[in-house]
Amino acid sequence: MNFVHYMNPVKNTQMNTTVYRARNERYAIDACLPQRHAIQAGKVGFHALSHGHYPGTRIEPAMLAGVSSLGYFDVIGAQDWGIPAHRNEGVEICYQETGESALTVDGKIYHITANTLSLTRPWQLHSLGDPHLKPGRLHWLILDVDVRRPNQAWKLPEWCVLTKEDQTELIRLLRGNEHPVWTATAEIGRIFAKLGKLVSKESPQQVISRIRINLNQLLSALLELIRSQNAPIDERLTTRRRVVELFLQELQHDPGLLSLAWTLDTMAGHCGMGRTAFSAYCRELINTTPLAALNRWRLERAADRLQSEPSIPVTTIALDAGYSSSQYFARKFHQHYGQSPRQWRQR
Repeated sequence: MNFVHYMNPVKNTQMNTTVYRARNERYAIDACLPQRHAIQAGKVGFHALSHGHYPGTRIEPAMLAGVSSLGYFDVIGAQDWGIPAHRNEGVEICYQETGESALTVDGKIYHITANTLSLTRPWQLHSLGDPHLKPGRLHWLILDVDVRRPNQAWKLPEWCVLTKEDQTELIRLLRGNEHPVWTATAEIGRIFAKLGKLVSKESPQQVISRIRINLNQLLSALLELIRSQNAPIDERLTTRRRVVELFLQELQHDPGLLSLAWTLDTMAGHCGMGRTAFSAYCRELINTTPLAALNRWRLERAADRLQSEPSIPVTTIALDAGYSSSQYFARKFHQHYGQSPRQWRQR
């Protein structure tokens, strides 16, 4: 699914922009509610320029094409909210200027301190807070590089003035390395501080040129930082196999995704390939067919719930797991575990 920053897939009840289709239903991004509520309640100081559904001052797409969101927020005092797990529509570059925070990327927790840079790619699942945010100032840039799957080619915005050779190298380094946390250089810190002052202006139209200049300086400084670290490049991170691998990982661990009415065709289409190629990658990765894996993961989740939630009816658990009826679920469950769901619950 094409999730975006701070967002989960929800049925479109308030907006018309569709992110993806599933089971003939239209889905759309939500409204960044945790962040919006914190801003409205005065829990954070917030300044940002944005396109689309991101919070902040709206700007015309042509002003900063490809910049989904650019800004910072000041977290002061104890908080009761965090930014839940999400995927970005672009590469996200964050700079922790002061304070600290906890960043979770692909299930691994990183403790972020002042003067730390974090990078997450468009397909990387990540969250901020443990579970709540801590005091500090955090800057960010979400740059849409026109991809929705790891194997697609990245494209930097037209305002980028880096040479073609430097753009190619920067893209190669970012696409082929999923390490999320880096020690920021003093230059990167100064650039983000300048950008913070510029996005705070009441008339952003008057400072767009200066913002572009600083964004180009940021990309150049980022390239130099990664170059200096001699970061290893893994070409496997940009292949079609990686697309299937990430999809299977999320399918296994996301109950909402697991419960959808998947078919072999919809699975393959979601990964942007034909059913034969998709099935071959699945066999290579998990040594079984995609539908067999789907059924096993559904049964494993249902089995856990049968014991951990004894008050929930079996029928509810069956439907939540993605089965069309409790009878079909019971048959599949008995085939897998050798006993009925009720017998399993009574063990």
